[in-house]
Amino acid sequence: MAGIVRDSRPPAADDHTFAVDQVRLGDHGFAHHADDGVRWEVAGVFAAQGLARGEKVVIIADPAVPARRARRNVASYVGSHEPELSSGQLAFMTMQEFVGHGHAFTVQRQLRRIREETDRACWAGYGGLRAFIDMAWVPAAGIDIDAVMDRELHAGEVFADGRYAEICSYDRRVFPPAVIETMRTGHPVALLERPGDLDAFRSGDGMHFVGDADMATSAFFRDTLLAAFRDPDRRGIVLVDMSRLCFLSAGCAGDLLTLAANAAGCERITIRCSPQQARTLERLGAGRISRLTLVAQPGGR
Repeated sequence: MAGIVRDSRPPAADDHTFAVDQVRLGDHGFAHHADDGVRWEVAGVFAAQGLARGEKVVIIADPAVPARRARRNVASYVGSHEPELSSGQLAFMTMQEFVGHGHAFTVQRQLRRIREETDRACWAGYGGLRAFIDMAWVPAAGIDIDAVMDRELHAGEVFADGRYAEICSYDRRVFPPAVIETMRTGHPVALLERPGDLDAFRSGDGMHFVGDADMATSAFFRDTLLAAFRDPDRRGIVLVDMSRLCFLSAGCAGDLLTLAANAAGCERITIRCSPQQARTLERLGAGRISRLTLVAQPGGR
């Protein structure tokens, strides 16, 4: 891919952005990175979630990374994984090994192998199959990126029964920005760059947060809230949607209440949140802010 324009900037969040912690069976997710460490963070959290839920996990790593190194990089996120490795619950392989040695890669063969491996995982008693695929295999194998993009955008059949989940991880230093954006918008789920990140997007309804609101991201959380409270709709109403947050610290919850209490230009502020977040806000005094309404609902997935 010589001559392409590389881009280290992460794509902006929108209404199909979630954190990797929230990926579940049936999801087809787009991940992106511009740092070698970040890709292992996402793979590790994705694997740990699957193992904890009794699912089989397959890591299809960059073919330039030896399997032993890939296992070592993931190990810090999943802990001691020898039992899972020996039982077959956690497997590391290349795309060539997945589709079968001696077989040329085709989209049809890959999808057939996914169905076969999903069936095999379920027959073995696992809850389903989840695969992390580092898309570095595409340029390494000399595969036509257009064919792979077509597969990515039309692979819904293997996810339809809710037994298979997949994350396709794209290196922004390798793939052209146009490919990154097509893949980001084309996947049903687009992930934050790394676990623990916080991002937000504005819609016609209000401001929506995604990720973790904690000490590391508190400045962004406060600044984004201030911007939302300074710009209510024409009725003076602001919606703050926190249902996609994986974590809300007590400090950030307190900041939210302080800013809401002092949001002079707002007639009414509605906080959409999880039941646990609602309990935290209530314990910190949300009921004393007359303009504030909490709407507790299950998480954003």
